[in-house]
Amino acid sequence: MSENQNLLAEQRRALILDEVRRRGGVRVNELTRKLGVSDMTVRRDLDALARQGVLEKVHGGAVPVVEASTHEPGFEAKSGLELTAKEDIARAAATLAAPGSAIALSGGTTTYALAQQLLDVPDLTVVTNSVRVADVFHAAQRSSGTRQGAATVVLTGGVRTPSDSLVGPVADQAIAALHFDVLFLGVHGIHPEAGLSTPNLAEAETNRRLVQSARRVVVVADHTKWGTVGLSSFASLDQVDTLVTDPGLPVEARAEVSEHVRLVVAGEPDAGTDI
Repeated sequence: MSENQNLLAEQRRALILDEVRRRGGVRVNELTRKLGVSDMTVRRDLDALARQGVLEKVHGGAVPVVEASTHEPGFEAKSGLELTAKEDIARAAATLAAPGSAIALSGGTTTYALAQQLLDVPDLTVVTNSVRVADVFHAAQRSSGTRQGAATVVLTGGVRTPSDSLVGPVADQAIAALHFDVLFLGVHGIHPEAGLSTPNLAEAETNRRLVQSARRVVVVADHTKWGTVGLSSFASLDQVDTLVTDPGLPVEARAEVSEHVRLVVAGEPDAGTDI
């Protein structure tokens, strides 16, 4: 009986690992439904696979262990990770968008959550290189019709990345000709020495253009991004005005960040002050 149980566990873990590698990340609740086992069984399997070094556990799920500097998870793989933190960050960051201003939103799941919070801010001009972000505003317009104060949305052209961002020369040229009051920037990683980074070289260049075109730069990133370094850095911490994050950011990291930028922790005092 014990041999059969071990075999079943091995088969189950092989399926989990294949799912993680194929999709770039999975959630525990998805695996429980797919495999027909308990939440505790899935977590034990993830613990075993993590000990083997073949995947990395994250809050609510797991992601593959690959070269950290070059791996770029897809939008769907990232969308379910740190979901509560992203929603809290989005609510706090939305208070930093003044009515009637010109803002830019980069690609990413946190900026996608932010876009949904910005629908009620009147008279915004929104420039984005994110297909997902643009869809949020377009869907709102389709459902409610043309309404006074609705955002004007400009979607750059470019080549689509796994995270559904548009990058490359077309996007870079469009962004270089524009000027934003505030850039809301999602990132792959934040590091005290490496600064802001991404695993995608073309996206790094597009993000540089976004930063250069913005009067103020607001980074929206949950605590898991701290200490992560992607292949290409595109901005230093000194180029950032504000970091909006969640309470999971360690005390040491908060102190280090605060030496360079204004720190806003969603749900804590000072999380709703206008820029």
